[in-house]
Amino acid sequence: MQHQIPVAELGPQGAAMAHAVEACVHCGFCLAACPTYRVLGEEMDSPRGRIVLMKDVLEGNLPLKEALPYVDLCLGCLACIPACPSGVPYGELLMPFRARAEERRRRPLSERLVRFTIQQTVPYPGRFRLAARTGRLARPLLGVLPGDFRAMVDLVPGKLPKTRPLPTHFPAEGTRRARVALLVGCVQQVLAPEINWATLRVLAANGVEVVIPLAQGCCGALAMHTGDARRAQGLARANMEAFPTDVDAVITNAAGCGSGMKEYPLLFRGAEQEDAAAALAGRTKDVSAFLDEIGLVAPLPEVARPMKVAYHDACHLAHAQGVREAPRRLLSSIPGLTLVEIPDGDLCCGSAGTYNLEHPGMATQLGERKARSVLATGAEMLATGNIGCLTQIQAHLVALGHPLPLLHTVQVLDRAYARTL
Repeated sequence: MQHQIPVAELGPQGAAMAHAVEACVHCGFCLAACPTYRVLGEEMDSPRGRIVLMKDVLEGNLPLKEALPYVDLCLGCLACIPACPSGVPYGELLMPFRARAEERRRRPLSERLVRFTIQQTVPYPGRFRLAARTGRLARPLLGVLPGDFRAMVDLVPGKLPKTRPLPTHFPAEGTRRARVALLVGCVQQVLAPEINWATLRVLAANGVEVVIPLAQGCCGALAMHTGDARRAQGLARANMEAFPTDVDAVITNAAGCGSGMKEYPLLFRGAEQEDAAAALAGRTKDVSAFLDEIGLVAPLPEVARPMKVAYHDACHLAHAQGVREAPRRLLSSIPGLTLVEIPDGDLCCGSAGTYNLEHPGMATQLGERKARSVLATGAEMLATGNIGCLTQIQAHLVALGHPLPLLHTVQVLDRAYARTL
C-alpha cells in the first residue's frame, strides 16, 4: 500500500510502522482470522481496515479521535499475521501507534481510573491479591457499580488459592541436562500459583535446573499492549538486569509474558538497550517449546482411565510466538490421553491481557463463543498455555453451567508424572 507517512518524524519506530503499511496489499485474507471482524462484520474492525485508519492518521489526513474506537477494539491477538500471505508485521504498527495515541489523547475520567487501577495492581502480586479480595467484598454491589468497574469485579474469582513462596533455586533430578531461569509472572502468582510449582517439578523431572531471580518483576506486556510504552520500558529494564545470561534459556509459562519479552527489541528500537533487549528476547522460550526441544526423558505413566483433552491455542503462543505443535506433542505423549481440537480454535477467547476489563462487551461475546466451542468437543478437560485464557474460558464455562477442569499444559504433565491424572 502506498503512503506518505513522515517516517523521520515518527522516531525509531517510524520505518517499521511505514513498512507494515507498505506490506499490506489489501487482499482480505486477514478478515476471517480477525475476531472483531467475525463478530461485527465491519471493514474498519478488521486488520486491513485498521491499517488504513492508522495510515491516514500518521499521514495527517484523519483526526486521531476518529480512528481510536476501531484501533482500541483490536485485541492485539495477532491472528492476522499467520493468515497474511504478504507477511504484514501488524504488531510493529499497532504497538507504537497505540503508544503515540496514548500520549495525544484525553480519556474520560472513568477510563483513566480503570487503567490506573489496573496499572497499579495487576503487575504487583501483593497489591493484586489485596485488590482481588476487595473485589470479592464488592460483589454484592455489582448491580450499582459504574460499568467500567463492573467488569473488573465480575472477573474476580470466588476464592483465591493459597500461595507458597517459590524458591530461588530448584535442582534437577538425575543428570542435569540444562539450566534455566524462570519468569514467574504477576497475575498467575495470585490466580493459579500451582502453575509455577508444576513447571518446576516437570522441568526437574526432565533434568533441568531452575533459578528464579528475586529481582524480576512484571514483564511489561500489559503496559506495552495498552500504549504505556514508558512504563513498559521501565519494567523491561528491570528484567534485563535481573535475569542471568549464563543460562540455557529464560523460561516463561504464560503466553502473554513470553510474547511481551520477545517484543523487547521493538520496545527499545533505536535505544541504547536495544542489544540487551534482543539478547534477552533471544533466550526467552515458552516452557512447552523448551521441553519439546530437549525431549521428555522421564517416562510418562498411562492415565488412570482413557481421557479426552481439548487443547486451546493461546493467541500469544500460537500467533505471536509460533508455538503450536510443541504443546500438542507433549500432551499426546501421555499414554491414554486423547487430544481433540476445538472448532474455530484459532479465534481469540477475548481475554487478551486487560482487554476483557476494558472492552467487556466484545470480550464476553468471544468468551462465550469459545466456551461453546470447547463444550462441542466433548472433552473432559481443557489444556492451554496462558493464565488469561484459563480465567476467561473458565468464567464462561461456569456461566453456561458446564464447568470443566482447566489446566496449564505443564499441570497436565505434572499430574501425569504423579499418576494423579
